[in-house]
Amino acid sequence: MSYLNQIALAGGTLACAVGIGFVMQSSETAQQRYGGSSEIPEIEVKPIQAELGVKLPTLDDSRLDIQSIALTSALPEGIVGLGQALSLEAPPVDCEITASAQVLAAAMVDISLRAPCLGNERVTIHHSGMMFTETTAVDGSLNVTVPALNPRAFFMLAFSEGDGTSVQVDVDGLEFYDRVVVQWKGDLGFELHAREYGAEYGSTGHVWQDAARDLSVAAKGEGGFLTVLGDRSAPEPLLAQIYTFPTGTARENGVVSLSVESAVTKINCGRDIQAQSLEMRDAGQLKSQNLSLSVPGCDAVGDFLVLNNLLEDLKVARN
Repeated sequence: MSYLNQIALAGGTLACAVGIGFVMQSSETAQQRYGGSSEIPEIEVKPIQAELGVKLPTLDDSRLDIQSIALTSALPEGIVGLGQALSLEAPPVDCEITASAQVLAAAMVDISLRAPCLGNERVTIHHSGMMFTETTAVDGSLNVTVPALNPRAFFMLAFSEGDGTSVQVDVDGLEFYDRVVVQWKGDLGFELHAREYGAEYGSTGHVWQDAARDLSVAAKGEGGFLTVLGDRSAPEPLLAQIYTFPTGTARENGVVSLSVESAVTKINCGRDIQAQSLEMRDAGQLKSQNLSLSVPGCDAVGDFLVLNNLLEDLKVARN
């Protein structure tokens, strides 16, 4: 084999020499450096024939039969053997939809939804006639705090494709609170306003979506608060606003004036719009009422419609 390598090397050297000579003869740099005026005699190159004195053996194309191979050492633990097939299957994904509920102060319920395979999906929450639409996070989770409308609060969470779950929880202390719900479909501009103890618009006792307060005010018996539910960015969302007042623990006597208002916008102008109200007094039966309103034309955009008689005012008598 070494002999063949020597012959191959010699042939390669000859090829390189011929190549180098061609470059040197054709190089303008060489002519300038060494002179190019003299003629170069032609050299006749004859092929060289050489006979090898060694006859190579003929290779047998048959395959070797190798038997009785024994491994002398074991593979370390954790190393997959050559005979073992690697599993390329992805681990199973847990798509189970679950929900839990926790009771908070002021008869509020915190709902936690887990839907790992339904991220960024629309989900509608139903509770005692109240409905509103939310959107899950990227990981399929959702947390929302909802005013209870029943001592045995049952919540159904339904996705648009028919999937869903439900959760139920007992709510203590609901009898100390009065609640009023206004709900509708789409961005129609409805607003729920409560003016406590004769408060003027924009004053401290005026409770609405831009001055909603929180449940701590009601838990102390100092006044009411507003809860806004629903994702306005969802297509055709179900929206709701709920006013809660601690009638059973209020520190003052008086009246809370309730009204539903609607701004005239480019979306609702010149249309007939609908809404529904739900009223819960003394933890009793819910009273529902439907509303249909003809909105003025689009030349009235920016005006407000005030519906004073849709809801019954709250009469507060300190115990």
